[in-house]
Amino acid sequence: MTSKTTYLGDNAMESLHNDSGNMMHIAIPQDAFNKRENFSPTDLFATSLAQSIFAAISVLGKDRNIDISGATCELKKTMYFQPRRIGEIFCVFKFPHAYTADEKKFIEDTAHNSPVYLSLNPDIKVIMLFEFKD
Repeated sequence: MTSKTTYLGDNAMESLHNDSGNMMHIAIPQDAFNKRENFSPTDLFATSLAQSIFAAISVLGKDRNIDISGATCELKKTMYFQPRRIGEIFCVFKFPHAYTADEKKFIEDTAHNSPVYLSLNPDIKVIMLFEFKD
């Protein structure tokens, strides 16, 4: 088993990662205008895209000596309402190191072939921008 999720009441959940023992707190948003104190399930879904991309680049880039330490992804998830679902994920990836043209191509190609990206429903519009230090 990968994890165990418990509904705590009052729109709150916690998930336990079985291997590490790490605990994550999740909130169910009542609507788009409420204060959000924790990641929602759809926030986690969208955020996992950036995490998957960084993981793929890091692992596959080791043989190429590509270091992405300090890279960030600013992500915006947009919900659609008919039906209620994630409609768009907009990502700006910022890489603080200089890379060759081949390394930049590798990074972008790897992003578009990461496990989460390839698992997304094709109805979700994904926009990814890549900013590299010159």
